[in-house]
Amino acid sequence: MRPIEARPAVMRRSRLREGLPFPLGATWDGLGVNFALFSAHATKVELCLFDDAGETEIERVALPEFTDEVWHGYLPDARPGTVYGYRVHGPHAPDAGHRFNPNKLLLDPYARAIVGDLSWGPEVFGYVLESGDDLTLDPRDSAGLMPKCRVIDSAFTWGRDHAPAVPWERTILYEAHVKGFTKRMAALPEEMRGTYAGLASPEAVSWLRELGVTSVELLPIHTFVNDQFLLEKGLTNYWGYNSIAFFAPARRYAREPTFAAREFKEMVARLHDAGLELILDVVYNHTAEGNERGPMLSFKGIDNASYYRLIAGQPRYYVNDTGTGNTLNLSHPRVLQLVTDSLRYWAGEMRVDGFRFDLATILGREAHGFDEGGGFLDSCRQDPLLSRAKLIAEPWDCGPGGYQVGGFPPGWAEWNDRFRDTVRAFWKGDEGKAPELAARLTASGDLFNRRGRRPWASVNFVTAHDGFTLADLVSFNDRHNDANEEGGQDGHAHNLSWNHGAEGPTEDPEILALRARQQRNMLATLLLAQGTPMLLAGDEFGHSQGGNNNAYCQDNKTTWLNWPALDERGLELAGFARKLIALRQAFPVLRRGRFLTGAVNEELGVKDVAWLTPSGTEMEDGHWEDPNARCFGMLLDGRARATGIARPAGDATVLVVLNAHHDAVEFALPEPPAGQHWLLLVDTLRPELEEPEDFGFGHPYLVTGRSLLMFLLHPLRGGGAILAAARGALMRRAGR
Repeated sequence: MRPIEARPAVMRRSRLREGLPFPLGATWDGLGVNFALFSAHATKVELCLFDDAGETEIERVALPEFTDEVWHGYLPDARPGTVYGYRVHGPHAPDAGHRFNPNKLLLDPYARAIVGDLSWGPEVFGYVLESGDDLTLDPRDSAGLMPKCRVIDSAFTWGRDHAPAVPWERTILYEAHVKGFTKRMAALPEEMRGTYAGLASPEAVSWLRELGVTSVELLPIHTFVNDQFLLEKGLTNYWGYNSIAFFAPARRYAREPTFAAREFKEMVARLHDAGLELILDVVYNHTAEGNERGPMLSFKGIDNASYYRLIAGQPRYYVNDTGTGNTLNLSHPRVLQLVTDSLRYWAGEMRVDGFRFDLATILGREAHGFDEGGGFLDSCRQDPLLSRAKLIAEPWDCGPGGYQVGGFPPGWAEWNDRFRDTVRAFWKGDEGKAPELAARLTASGDLFNRRGRRPWASVNFVTAHDGFTLADLVSFNDRHNDANEEGGQDGHAHNLSWNHGAEGPTEDPEILALRARQQRNMLATLLLAQGTPMLLAGDEFGHSQGGNNNAYCQDNKTTWLNWPALDERGLELAGFARKLIALRQAFPVLRRGRFLTGAVNEELGVKDVAWLTPSGTEMEDGHWEDPNARCFGMLLDGRARATGIARPAGDATVLVVLNAHHDAVEFALPEPPAGQHWLLLVDTLRPELEEPEDFGFGHPYLVTGRSLLMFLLHPLRGGGAILAAARGALMRRAGR
């Protein structure tokens, strides 16, 4: 590397105009490009221009104006495609929180496109890495190892694109990875697999549409960094929770990396055309720069003391509420602006339909702790664009008061890990889980029924990207993470999983049958519960990660959905999932817009939900307190009112029976109103059921051990619409 003094001469000032301090970033107006960068503590900001490949710095110029803590300048002959970066001068005083080092090329926080990838070397650190002392100043130029920014033309013809605007009550989330979903999809050309285009392909969209999900939730697609320690092991950052550019879609998922933004928009348009929403998993709680010993890539060198939360009285060090080394400082107005500008960009310019916020508690944490009236949460709530998007919080982090399930304000949905843990424990056969499962089946009103929030605020899930897949949940007692090369100690040790008699793969038919039924049990519990269900991609056909419950660094066949192995067993499970989703959408009683509380409809004398013992009587305190109570029924009476208006709802009535005993249990169906009878629609012992089966009442129905049933109340005469809806849903099992 050449020393910084030997870099090219300063550009002629006559070419550069004052420009404007807004908008932040590099903005092409059709004639030139305005560059604007926030830094409250810098003394000078240099704009560095590079050749098209981003390999050679060809010119460098100081931005001429400083307005409201924004450095800015206008380059009249710059065009889309211009490659650039910044060098920022200022005090080098780590003990005071300032780490300026103009030897380091820095990414624009507002960059819309990135050129090249980060190459690790000591030059990308602001201090002398070899010394181990973060108080030192490294004199080496980092430009040769750094990715660069590219100015883009945001013009795009959307055609007849219209956002699906799926109501929350009908929303079914499908958590997927752009690459992993299609990388092994043989029907696609090789160059499309694992790309934005692959996800938008007719083959991928057809699977999603036939399954019946409404909203694809993608793991992070903001440009992120491959961690050095992973690359040294021959691994990579697969999940993407290591963002460095909040406006730039990751090039790694584009067929032509230069046009990543355009390909992303094409994907959105095709998903919308198929009636599918797109939700982005976004990481605004930390960046890829780590702590005081991490690299200097962007924010740390632009204005460390503004962008990051630093320890009070010891600003050399970083607050680490994320567990990743640093925490973004959303209490600072310009950092808050950065995040909300990014969200508006994706919701407006890129037309995504919502966001899932990683470690969202951090976004609501102020100096005094988590505050549901904090600046970021208030900003989203009042913003005319963001307030209409689907906003989903991961409501925990590792900081003080970090667990906030149910603590977010109205308008937000939240991942509900209480649902996950309770469902797993119940079907594993743990004692005393019936009372809590009842709460989880009714959208966890104990957590969310306040301030007018709705049942959809509870995002229910049994599995997610972080942890076992559904197939592994029923196949492994222990994590098997040796491939991560962390001694098998990474990932959660407490998974509430059960291998059913053999650890991992087996040919034992009894074990395989029980595992398959348990997968159906948990899918049915998820999709028949009140709230918003989230399905992990691949769970619908039994994808396995070989027992790896922390596959964040496995960019290979461990995580890529195993479409080539989709056999009769997997197709049967997928058909069962399709049937459950179709039933959920067919009967509004399964997705009520109000919390079920056991309230009585005085006019008809019915409850919105009643809990039944196997003898057909209502559960009483003694039943709930019995630790061995593993079989009960949930009766959802469709005649109870569905809204605040005091009139009968006129919906279908459904009985769901859950039996986590290892033995069969006789369950007496409750007496139906005169002229009606019970139809069996779901039995996890018999996934092939395609026609409703008629049952009376009074005589017990033998519920197989570890199985779930769903019955529908139907008139002996009439009720053709209800019966047609039921039959149509059951036929979805075969994809017809």
